[in-house]
Amino acid sequence: MTSPDLFNLKNKVALITGASRGIGESIAHLLAAHGAHVILVGRKQRRLEPVEHAILEAGHQATAIPCHTGELEAIDALMEQVETQFGKLDILVNNAATNPFFGSVLEVDLAAWEKTMDVNLTGTFFLSQKAARLMIAHGGGAIVNVSSVNGVSPPPMQSVYSITKAGVIAMTKSFARELAPMNVRVNALLPGLTDTKFASAITQNESVLNTVLPLIPMKRIAHPNEMAGLVLYLVSDAASYTTGSCILVDGGMLA
Repeated sequence: MTSPDLFNLKNKVALITGASRGIGESIAHLLAAHGAHVILVGRKQRRLEPVEHAILEAGHQATAIPCHTGELEAIDALMEQVETQFGKLDILVNNAATNPFFGSVLEVDLAAWEKTMDVNLTGTFFLSQKAARLMIAHGGGAIVNVSSVNGVSPPPMQSVYSITKAGVIAMTKSFARELAPMNVRVNALLPGLTDTKFASAITQNESVLNTVLPLIPMKRIAHPNEMAGLVLYLVSDAASYTTGSCILVDGGMLA
């Protein structure tokens, strides 16, 4: 008897936000390689196109759709296009995030607060809501939210970002409980320090990096590809009984 391929995503439609680089790009390549038609979402079409071309050249399926996920009207337009063009959505990976402010809680201004909340929490919530409705209409699906170790243990100078990532963890559990009876699973990836442009304020600052690395038992930062494998598991049939889980991938930092 042949064992089923639990990681086969053939005929699945997967939408990944923040897909133009870093963790989102790595997730998109891996899900496409396992058969999914990946919808690449980011603010700029020109930044999405190289990822789209690379996936297509590898013989896989990808479609780039620009969208600012911090704007509710843009999310509405995105989901209308997805439903019209693809007819369904099986997988959503909420990876897009912003962190415009690095400094003391005493210095946070309203503009930085609102921008971070709009993208990291409000956009993630309403995109998940609309995606879940479409999933339910077609029998179910899987959502993965990309949170952060900051959502569990906030470091200094990153208060607003950490608050939003803690909110993403709570959001994941709330959606998981409510949507489980409708065959929509919702889980979260909590990356540790990863070598991305997003984290360059830390990874490219030698003094800050030298402070952080001793806190990581593996003594190194992660590559974006090291985050994608967990997402593949969480959206696949291998995770058919996994929902509401918020899983650290942090080199042992919070062990």
